[in-house]
Amino acid sequence: MIKISRAKRSVSNSNWLVSTLLLPALVTTVALLLAGSAAAQKRDHLTDQESELVRDNQELDKRTEVFIKAIDRRFAIINGTVAPSMPKKTKKDEPDWGEPPKGTRAELLGDIAGILDEAITNIDDVSRRDAKNPLLSRSLRKLTTSTNGYLNQVNAMKSQAKDPDELAAIARIQDYASQIVEVGSKLPTPAPDSDKKKKKP
Repeated sequence: MIKISRAKRSVSNSNWLVSTLLLPALVTTVALLLAGSAAAQKRDHLTDQESELVRDNQELDKRTEVFIKAIDRRFAIINGTVAPSMPKKTKKDEPDWGEPPKGTRAELLGDIAGILDEAITNIDDVSRRDAKNPLLSRSLRKLTTSTNGYLNQVNAMKSQAKDPDELAAIARIQDYASQIVEVGSKLPTPAPDSDKKKKKP
């Protein structure tokens, strides 16, 4: 009985030693991993002001226009065709886009991929709820037209890019863009605008 008791005490002391010495190290390691993961996931593909514009525009076609503009802003920065700060609003009803998005080339390309993904998700959501919604084809046409231009840009970038993060982001853009173009190419030819009333003689 005494030997068993001592053995139990030895195991107990060993457990205490493990929990006292190794547990803090384990907790620290997990905390560092989580912090690194959180830092990697912290970046949102839209700025706060762009997210606000997405929320403000409930109509699918208007929301799609916000996504397109947000992507255009990033390509302008990547191509060096945008000023460091956005010009002031020239029209009273013009939306406030806030400061231009910041980030590395790879981060901006990653933003573009994320925005395309969100645009696809928005169109899919409306399609599942209301397949006959007239805004679906209108939104998809706008997105497809812009996406053809995005594909041309990233295809040109791919041959020059060497950074693995850039190449991964370009591959994601190409994947989402190809999906959009494929679906958009199947849209029927738009009917003439029937809302316009004929002028009276």
